[in-house]
Amino acid sequence: MLFAIISLGGLGFVLGAGLSIASKKFAVEIDPREEAVLKALPGANCGACGFPGCGGFAAAIVRGDAPVTGCTAGGVNTAKALGAIMGVEAEVVKKVARVYCKGGDKETTKKFLYAGIPNCRAATLIAGGDKTCPFGCVGLGTCAVVCPFDAIRMENGLPVVDEEKCPGCGKCEKACPKYTIRVVPADSKVVVTCNSTDKGAAVKKYCSTGCIGCGICVKACPKQAITMENSLAFINFEKCDNCGLCVAKCPTKNIINYLETGPSHREEAA
Repeated sequence: MLFAIISLGGLGFVLGAGLSIASKKFAVEIDPREEAVLKALPGANCGACGFPGCGGFAAAIVRGDAPVTGCTAGGVNTAKALGAIMGVEAEVVKKVARVYCKGGDKETTKKFLYAGIPNCRAATLIAGGDKTCPFGCVGLGTCAVVCPFDAIRMENGLPVVDEEKCPGCGKCEKACPKYTIRVVPADSKVVVTCNSTDKGAAVKKYCSTGCIGCGICVKACPKQAITMENSLAFINFEKCDNCGLCVAKCPTKNIINYLETGPSHREEAA
């Protein structure tokens, strides 16, 4: 018995010493900047940066595989802090999600009653969804479900974005099967809230507020920032100065100015 105890004790000592030597010999040195970067991150672990959590993103920044501006959850302040740690200039453009559809339950008609899985992608597998408009928001709120910042709520079958909470991570944009919610620069306030490329006559049949492709906004824009593409008005954010002339001229009130209406534009602009 005594021999067995001594033998096991000796074996334990040898193995312990071996592990201690191995841990020192094969130890991986961690760049102190990685720990500093990790502390500067918000800790949301949302994955919007494209890496597995904040730890993976911090390691990628130090390796040079990710930009210091890659944390959308942290915004401008986090980017500046990371830039200071890494010794680089951080130029950040704040982005937010905007909804490119005003065709809610009150403005559009439906082809049938959908009673399936409450998921927008699942709903579109059945004849493209229950709404008559083939381009409009499906309205089941998948974007709100995937938002890690609780920045989206549903009203009238449409998402409403709280821009104070939204960091522009893009998860809602990726989840939308109709591409009716998109991440854009926050200072681009004038938005065409329609996604339909049908002709005006067809749009009028299924939506009371859709873009009819009349081109009045194109003629009204003094900066030539609006063009018609496939019967739908398109705004070039780099040229647009948010003057709002197109908003006043739009006959269907489809173009809105977030400077005047804010994110809850549907109730105010109705």
